[in-house]
Amino acid sequence: MLEEALEQQREALLGPGARRRRDRRAARAARASARRWARAPRRRSTAWRATPAVGVVVLLMLWFTPGLFQDYALPVIRPYLPNASAPPPGIGAAPAPLGAPPAVEDLGGHRFMDSPDPAQPMVAYDPCRPVHYVVRPDSAPPGGRQLVEEAVAEISAATGLRFVPAGTTTEAPVEQRAPYQPDRYGRQWAPVLIAWSDETEVPGLAGNVVGLGGSTARQAPGGPFAYVTGQVALDAPGLAPVLEHPDGAAHVRATIIHELAHVVGLAHVDDPTQMMHPAGGATVLSAGDRAGLAKLGAGPCVPRL
Repeated sequence: MLEEALEQQREALLGPGARRRRDRRAARAARASARRWARAPRRRSTAWRATPAVGVVVLLMLWFTPGLFQDYALPVIRPYLPNASAPPPGIGAAPAPLGAPPAVEDLGGHRFMDSPDPAQPMVAYDPCRPVHYVVRPDSAPPGGRQLVEEAVAEISAATGLRFVPAGTTTEAPVEQRAPYQPDRYGRQWAPVLIAWSDETEVPGLAGNVVGLGGSTARQAPGGPFAYVTGQVALDAPGLAPVLEHPDGAAHVRATIIHELAHVVGLAHVDDPTQMMHPAGGATVLSAGDRAGLAKLGAGPCVPRL
């Protein structure tokens, strides 16, 4: 109360001019204080206004340099778009090959599957990531599972590629198989499919054909073609009677090895002593087969696929 009374007395003693000067000083102080509080928001607002400009510059760069967008932006964006045809690049890739092919003498006697690029004579699987595979066991003859495992182990040893079983599947073999099936196998390249089948399901198994095999190649911008998945179709009705013979298991195993060799990239040869002869009777890999498989196991790593 005393402080209020003293203030009233001082106010009464001030003349009109003194009051105006006091009020002007108070107003200037208030405006200066308001400006200080407003500075930070104005700086923040300026930054937000600059953001669209940066976005426009980036869009213009991508528009006028389509190679930059194609090589760097699109591969990152594409896997997350609806109906994507490929997984995010580098899934499961290691910084170095997971294995090494054996040292073998190259005496020829082998051929590679046709390459999509004439300048690239050989297409192979990425040795820096495992080759996953699934088996559709429907209609498999007795002992079929073991024969598949033995054939896979033989191809793995001859190439140095690491084959990893991913269980069984209900997927049917088709001529134009989708290499990327995220709903069935997750966000990765579809595993190699090994399916026991028949000529009704796979017309290519008609007649004397008891197996088919091959792979799908893909290419990252600026990189080599590489196989990302494949499939083998085995004629169960045609192979089951073979197992009834004393050496039948060896011949059926050789058939599976032959088709898996197609999967990793070997083509037919004219030499009947090689397992890759289309009608030969070899039940073990010969020198030409092994030389070709060793080369296929030493392909380039392709982490951008």
